[in-house]
Amino acid sequence: MSMAASPPRSELMAYVVMGVSGSGKSLVGQALAEALGLAFAEGDALHPKANVEKMSRGIPLDDADRLPWLDRIGEEIANALSTGKGIVISCSALKKIYRDQLRSFADGRLIFVFLKGSEELLAPRMAARTGHFMPPSLLKSQLATLEDPSAEDKVISVDISGTTAEVIAEVIFQVRAKTSI
Repeated sequence: MSMAASPPRSELMAYVVMGVSGSGKSLVGQALAEALGLAFAEGDALHPKANVEKMSRGIPLDDADRLPWLDRIGEEIANALSTGKGIVISCSALKKIYRDQLRSFADGRLIFVFLKGSEELLAPRMAARTGHFMPPSLLKSQLATLEDPSAEDKVISVDISGTTAEVIAEVIFQVRAKTSI
């Protein structure tokens, strides 16, 4: 099967590339989608305006802020799978309850790709970004909120301390190994 070919419907999966801000969710997610021949959706683009404004002011989101956003992401996943397409979507998915909420939309066809990195690695990345609504000051709250999903079913954990190319290659390798694609 070529890299761009879509898998048969029975193998169609949704992939959530997850982690805290600055972990590379968008970049890795786009590369994974391209490698698998799937659509990519930017989870940040699905945030309600109020969430973006809150984060822009350096105020962490709470569960009440996140749950409607997670429903929008879940709807994207359900729509893709119900129309015979897989999808790769970026989403922080910091808590298990958030991941379980997303799983409820996917009928067992959802894999999380957890991009795992230390505060020492992530802080400079966030500080170097321009034009993103998430300020570096929120990194600590995201790390405090993060419930490591590594022991959960259908989760691939990838350390992000390597180069971008190395991380992308490892994600693609692990996804293909786990899904036989």
